[in-house]
Amino acid sequence: MGAVRKVATYLGLGGAEQYSEEPYGEEEYDDDWMPASERAAKRWQPTGEPSRIVMVRPRKYDDALTVGRHFRDGHTIVMDVATMSTMEATRMVDFAAGLAYGCEGRIERIADKVFLLTPSNVEVTTA
Repeated sequence: MGAVRKVATYLGLGGAEQYSEEPYGEEEYDDDWMPASERAAKRWQPTGEPSRIVMVRPRKYDDALTVGRHFRDGHTIVMDVATMSTMEATRMVDFAAGLAYGCEGRIERIADKVFLLTPSNVEVTTA
């Protein structure tokens, strides 16, 4: 089979002999399948473990992986970017804001160059 034909077959553009007119039966579906919204809700449900607050003091932008890992695990993060250059601190805060938005969390400035990232299941109140 030629490379073009392989690509066309992979993209579903092959001949009609590939298709079956029979409808899918219930046995064809995966029992573990669930919509993305349900998977996200399940991921952010409390697990009975105590909540963790993680203090992160990144020194360079490469430390964004640590922030992302803790936040995706459902931890609240206090991020102090005071030791970073202004340019890298701006990049880190932009990354954290995108991370919070993408995971339906929140980011708040709590002091000069200190930010609080909270997952969607954490409520922050001021007194």
